[in-house]
Amino acid sequence: MLRNTMPLKAFTIVCLAACGQFVTPGADAVAAEQSSVTFQKIPLGVSPNEGCAVADVDQDGKLDVIAGRNWFAAPDFAARPLRNIEEFGEDYLKNNGDHVYDVNGDGWIDVISGDWHGEEIFWYENPGKVGLTKGLLWKPHLLKKTRSRNEAYFLQDLDGDDVPEIVVDCWETEAPLVAWKLISSEEGPTLEQHVLGNNGCGHGMAFGDVNGDGHDDILTLVGWYEHPGSDPLSKEWKHHASWNRPHGSCPFLVVDLTGDGRNDVIWGNGHDYGLYWLEQLDTDEDDTAWKEHLIDRSYSQTHCLHWADIDGDGAGELITGKRVRGHAGRDPGGVEPECLYYYEWNQANQKFERHLISAGEGIGTGMQIRTADLNNDGKLDIAVSGKSGTWVLLNRGVEKSPATAK
Repeated sequence: MLRNTMPLKAFTIVCLAACGQFVTPGADAVAAEQSSVTFQKIPLGVSPNEGCAVADVDQDGKLDVIAGRNWFAAPDFAARPLRNIEEFGEDYLKNNGDHVYDVNGDGWIDVISGDWHGEEIFWYENPGKVGLTKGLLWKPHLLKKTRSRNEAYFLQDLDGDDVPEIVVDCWETEAPLVAWKLISSEEGPTLEQHVLGNNGCGHGMAFGDVNGDGHDDILTLVGWYEHPGSDPLSKEWKHHASWNRPHGSCPFLVVDLTGDGRNDVIWGNGHDYGLYWLEQLDTDEDDTAWKEHLIDRSYSQTHCLHWADIDGDGAGELITGKRVRGHAGRDPGGVEPECLYYYEWNQANQKFERHLISAGEGIGTGMQIRTADLNNDGKLDIAVSGKSGTWVLLNRGVEKSPATAK
């Protein structure tokens, strides 16, 4: 039995690789940083790990942090062993993301993970109360050998059965778009392959409703694949070659910024400079048209984007920063200082306003940014893991500037 013990929305991540049929106007300047949320910054450890997740691992009612080889038990986030992960290259671990799901239906949250060059996707079995108390390693189980050269994995419920499929973002442009369905077998949980499209994939992926039909489409480097509306795992998804841009964020975001009922796209260049939003324009054509707006070019490698209401005003904010030493520091700007920001959307002037979370303090990003109320104070906190460390950032609320303080 495959049973989800967390809201499925917690697993829904969106990520993009570019935009094609679009108009590029003059650059939009990022507004000066204004009254911002402040954070208590808690370092949990340093390793080459770049994945993280949040879940109640030990069923004590408190949200814990999972990051590579360890899980960190709330409320003090003490490090506990989870699994062994090999190193490779100059400064990598064989882990391109941590995903939480109760794979075997025993009521305990497990971890699903793969890596960039390996073909295998594993799930790591939570040992339960006794095993967690003893500090035992979680038992690895092979779900499936899929393919190599995988930029990221995403858990997304494509067929509406409340069990997420695993969608693989292969960085090879010519690779097919593939989803893997979690199923039970005599040997235990495994994966069943479903090819959704053969028109390519590439670095970056997103999930969101592009055409307003109420179904989440899949966006990739080579355009977007239209959800067929019914039987999505047995039908081919129509491909729209609306764009082709390299190295999009993993994830990128699909959000209606302008309030016109059409979803827009926020994406960054994961291996160069440039963070953008793409306005979806009204068109009578059987495709989409886009207008590109620059958000920020002051730092490089916005490899991972996240959307959450970090300031508690009821509207979401963009959270992103510099991936630390992507491609071992050989990307443009690859050895510049780490940074992390959130960007508030200003509906009046249709621009993002940047707010500093951290710069030059060792807090950057890796492959994933997570938000959750980690200390049960009603505010969303941040967990992030990159090659400069794994961090918990506890949200202390908005600090008013002297000009606005009363």
